[in-house]
Amino acid sequence: MPEGFARIAAVSLPVHLGDVEANEREITLALERLRGRGVQAAVFPELCLTGYTLGDLLLHGLVQDRAWAALKRLQAHTDGLTAVVGLPFCHEGRLYNCAAVLANGVIRALVPKTYLPNGNEFYETRWFVSGAGVCETVARDGLTFPLSADTLFEMDGFVFGVELCEDLWVPLPPSSHLAVEGADLILNPSASNALAAKHAYRRGLLSQQSGRLYAGYAYAGAGFGESTSDMVFDGYTGIFENGRVLSEGERFSMAGSLAVADVDVGRLRYQRQRNGSFHQMPRPARSLQRVPLGAAHDAPLPLMRPLEPLPFVPFGAEAEERLEEIAGIQCMGLQTRLYAVHGRTVVVGVSGGLDSTLALLVAVRAFDALGLDRSGIHAITMPGMGTGGRTHSNAQKLMEALGVTALEIPIGDAVRQHFRDIGQDESVHDVTYENSQARERTQILMDYANKVGGIVLGTGDLSEAALGFCTYNGDHMSMYNVNCSVPKTLVKSLVGYLGRCFDEAVSAICQDVIDTPISPELLPASQGELQQRTEDILGDYALHDFFLYHLMDSGASAGKLKMLAMQAFHGVYGEARVDAQLKTFLKRFFAQQFKRNCVPDGPKVGSISLSPRGDWRMPSDMQAGMWLDF
Repeated sequence: MPEGFARIAAVSLPVHLGDVEANEREITLALERLRGRGVQAAVFPELCLTGYTLGDLLLHGLVQDRAWAALKRLQAHTDGLTAVVGLPFCHEGRLYNCAAVLANGVIRALVPKTYLPNGNEFYETRWFVSGAGVCETVARDGLTFPLSADTLFEMDGFVFGVELCEDLWVPLPPSSHLAVEGADLILNPSASNALAAKHAYRRGLLSQQSGRLYAGYAYAGAGFGESTSDMVFDGYTGIFENGRVLSEGERFSMAGSLAVADVDVGRLRYQRQRNGSFHQMPRPARSLQRVPLGAAHDAPLPLMRPLEPLPFVPFGAEAEERLEEIAGIQCMGLQTRLYAVHGRTVVVGVSGGLDSTLALLVAVRAFDALGLDRSGIHAITMPGMGTGGRTHSNAQKLMEALGVTALEIPIGDAVRQHFRDIGQDESVHDVTYENSQARERTQILMDYANKVGGIVLGTGDLSEAALGFCTYNGDHMSMYNVNCSVPKTLVKSLVGYLGRCFDEAVSAICQDVIDTPISPELLPASQGELQQRTEDILGDYALHDFFLYHLMDSGASAGKLKMLAMQAFHGVYGEARVDAQLKTFLKRFFAQQFKRNCVPDGPKVGSISLSPRGDWRMPSDMQAGMWLDF
């Protein structure tokens, strides 16, 4: 796979109990189908060659010999891919519950199950011996391979380990040691029965283990055809990545279940490096052997994984819950700051745009939570040369509807006096013309805060910080910034959500704020029309936020950023548009660190932050050069 992805499958097939050859045929057909889908590694259920529920028949040499013979024949069907297949295997008189790893036409290793359940409906110790500490070299029928749970498998571009069913459920799963030693992925052949409420617990366990390990985790459970004497098996299949569900197959299907996904191995390795505690884990006392499997065939694009074009924006059934949580973090941050400084007053500039609207809504909720009168919120609108009628009206209406102390301080005369002082021609609409207005507004806010004994609430968002689209020592500065880690695409969602939390009047104003084109409003309007639209200058925030997320989340290269964007925005942006905007993003991101190095405090609301005190340290003199070669 390009750019560090691995295409993995978890497969549950109908079981023909005791009919090894029939199970072999099912697996063979599945492997051919998987090869056609570009799968590089596939895991099948525990004891899938024989069936898990054979009971005492597992001890019979006929069953074991048939399973071994079938495994040898399966070798020929693993050209260009890896298959993990379950079978009973007897070595030196001991029967092991094994997962066989086959790759590129060869049996590469057998991994024995370490922890054998032996209570209630499970009694594996009746037949099997634990593989704990076993490290043998097996020679059989001209084949030589290791028999050991302490084994890692190296493929072209990724490393994986295997644990079997119960191994996941114990206090110290073998997968923890495998991951610490370098396994990017864990493959788990399983035969976990279905019980009321068990699936949710199992799903959570898989998600949590993949999250703890910063790993991909593929789980294949036994399904239809296993004996129902005491148990029913749902055939669950799932693939997880660092706590996130990538793909799940259908449960309780007579036809079987399949989950396929592209695991971002590059992202996992990057996150392990960023997490300081991961590599502080003690290494196992016993060494793990590494088995090279050779190259896998390339999986075709497009990627088989969820790829949201707006990765910062919550969606689905839990969207509002997540938005409430984010707003809660913003509000609690401000509440804590006000409590710490014994503050009862905040000053916030309100333009009628998205960012200032969000900051004002957060301030109101924080004051309500603290039991403070909303009159302590001094909201100031400061119309200037480019202020539009729509935004000005929305600012006024919002302040009135929320019941805060509203002021209007026009900045035109003060800015013109400043132009005269520094010899700036007012007809020249350059960066000086624009930035003078932003700095005048900040001076007003700071001085007014001193006058009323309050703190200035910052409104700048994460997207603006990433792109440096703010005026140094202007809107760049405040005393506490509640929006500092909220990207622009998320600001829209939060404004809409918080607006609905108030009354219909506030909600309607907020919706009109959302519908208004984003603009700094620093150039005079022409015939009532805005002269500036931010996205005409910078490009679409949707793309910029997408680049920012994947750069920070996975350490993606420029080539990977482009590939991901082309898929996520297929049919929305063409290649030329993506290329141009990616170059804009990279140039601005690397050139604007000097602004980020001195930003005010503010709450971190998600996993992505550019705070120089915590999440992102970079020299101000960094050049974008090598990043632009894609």
